[in-house]
Amino acid sequence: MVSRVSRASVTVDGEVVGAIDEPGLLVLLGVTHDDGPEQARTMARKLHELRILRDEQSAASAGAPLLVVSQFTLYGDTRKGRRPSWVAAARPEHAEPMVDAVVATLRDRGARVETGRFRAVMAVESINDGPFTVLIET
Repeated sequence: MVSRVSRASVTVDGEVVGAIDEPGLLVLLGVTHDDGPEQARTMARKLHELRILRDEQSAASAGAPLLVVSQFTLYGDTRKGRRPSWVAAARPEHAEPMVDAVVATLRDRGARVETGRFRAVMAVESINDGPFTVLIET
C-alpha cells in the first residue's frame, strides 16, 4: 500500500529510525509466501515509477523520497471470526530479505529511501497528501 505524503516518519523505542521531511511516498510493504526476487524487482519499479505525486509525477521523475515500512498485517485475513488470520503473511525469515530486496532495488534505481525497522514495534506518523492511497500488487 502506498500513500502520497507531505512527510512521514517511523519511531522505535522513542528513536526516529526513518523519516522523510518533504513530499514523497509512504510504502507499507507486505510479503506473502510466494514472493521472490522477481516480485521484489517489479514492486520497486512500480513504486519508483508510479505517477501519483502532484502534477502526475513519479518518485523517479520528481526525485521524491520513499519511506518503506514492512507491514505483515496487510495480509491479515478477516473473513472468518473476529480475529485476523496471518496465514498468508510470509514468515520473517522469508519476508525480511524480500523487503530488503525492494529497498536495495529502489536505491539501485537512484531513489532516496528511508526505512522502518523489521520486526520492531513501530510508531508510523504521516501527513497524507490528498488523501491519496493505493494498493499495489505484483
